[in-house]
Amino acid sequence: MAADDSSADVRPELAELRERKALLEDDARQDAVAKRHASGRRTARENLADLVDPGSFVEYGGLAIAAQRARREVRELIERTPADGLIGGTATINGERYGERAGCAVLSYDYMVLAGTQGVFGHRKKDRLFELIERMRLPTVIFAEGGGGRPGDTDYPVVSALDTRAFALWARISGLAPRIAIVAGRCFAGNAVLAGSADLIVATEDIALGMGGPAMVAGGGLGEFAPEEIGPIGTQSPNGVIDVRVADESAAVAVTKQLLGYFQGRDERWNEPDPGLAREVVPESRRRAYDVHKAIGAIVDAGSETYLRDEFAKGMLTALARIEGRPVGIVANNPMQMAGAITSDGADKAARFMQLCDAYEIPILSLIDTPGMMVGPEAEETALVRHCSRLFNAGANLRVPLIAVILRKAYGLGAQAMAGGGMHEPLLTVGWPTAELGAMGLEGAVRLGLRRELEAIADPDERERRVREVTEHAHEHAKGLNAATIFELDDIVDPADTRRLVSATLTAAASRPRRPGAHRPVDTW
Repeated sequence: MAADDSSADVRPELAELRERKALLEDDARQDAVAKRHASGRRTARENLADLVDPGSFVEYGGLAIAAQRARREVRELIERTPADGLIGGTATINGERYGERAGCAVLSYDYMVLAGTQGVFGHRKKDRLFELIERMRLPTVIFAEGGGGRPGDTDYPVVSALDTRAFALWARISGLAPRIAIVAGRCFAGNAVLAGSADLIVATEDIALGMGGPAMVAGGGLGEFAPEEIGPIGTQSPNGVIDVRVADESAAVAVTKQLLGYFQGRDERWNEPDPGLAREVVPESRRRAYDVHKAIGAIVDAGSETYLRDEFAKGMLTALARIEGRPVGIVANNPMQMAGAITSDGADKAARFMQLCDAYEIPILSLIDTPGMMVGPEAEETALVRHCSRLFNAGANLRVPLIAVILRKAYGLGAQAMAGGGMHEPLLTVGWPTAELGAMGLEGAVRLGLRRELEAIADPDERERRVREVTEHAHEHAKGLNAATIFELDDIVDPADTRRLVSATLTAAASRPRRPGAHRPVDTW
């Protein structure tokens, strides 16, 4: 039976509770809300209301206040520091689609409370919630705006506060439950660590995101900077810190719901693309580049893909998407950038993405079109040996299904790395009719193999004609159809049939339990 609120005879203790609860709402801080809105920003509670399903939020520690009783009146603290500037609890997100799989944890720093700084009770609330998240393996969204540690708390003895547990507890969740950080506005120091430790970061155009804010930078003798000069979106998106770049908080919440959905499981509502479009993706000329996004669009459910770290290491694409409603991770070489050669950054991007998918049981589809690893003195200056080897280690140790599709070039170690270490490592490795396989780029192999013969040809034009002649013969030998005759890969397929084959293979794989093993944390990079 529902509680009867119609009686005018409300007991004093209940009336006091209602008053205190009312002070948590935005209506109790209209001046602060007006200032917030004037800056073009939403309040913490507005963002949470947009994110979670109506009526599902269970708040923890809402009655906490800043630990500043020694310097301020308690009533002032109640009115001006509600929830100690950190709103957190459990809720459901996307409940209309995922039902019982929709349970999540949510946290948001409240910039209207002491600039979103981290207070002593806010840290304790995080400790409590992070332990619950670990126990229940709850997917988590955190709005990380704020200025880091708060120096003004007075009600407890402290020298350094370096015994704070929250950062270790948050990091320990890595690989157990997916964590998405939303960064809008200023996010420095401890708040930045919470964002940087998350699995995915969604950021708005107006961010200032850094390990130290202006005061810390100045204190270190490094100069005076405005907050907006430290870690703006123009820095943090191309350098790979940001996974998804959006216009504002509303867009950030919408993208976060979509990202969270990939970790919540299969969605029975999906639309099939025209798979025949895959036949037109790769040009007839082997020397022409093409847009690999179109190949992805012809394979995955229409409009289901979300690209991650899109402005970083553009020669390698990573995306979360769906095929017949099933979440999949996609890694793909981008022939529009250095012909799809794998750089140190590209290898890091793909390897870390594989870790992410493996940790949260999302199968991976690898679309291969690469001349191999980037080589040369400049490339080696980027620690290429270590970075590219990371891609082998990540792929070879996957516990989730891996499927490889060779779109065109599959040369050398780079192609093997894209296939988990070799063409027979994935559950299925197929090529399109345009596929070519080789131990290295064919023209380079010809020049290397015929070096003495070519040196003996005095006429440069005749020498190049000989190179083209032998290279053309090598291309015939390297055709995927030829490689399939000696079973170097599983099949050559009609591009229009790719989607069906991937789906059927994943269905077969889903009928068997996942390989056992302890959980693995996901690298922050």
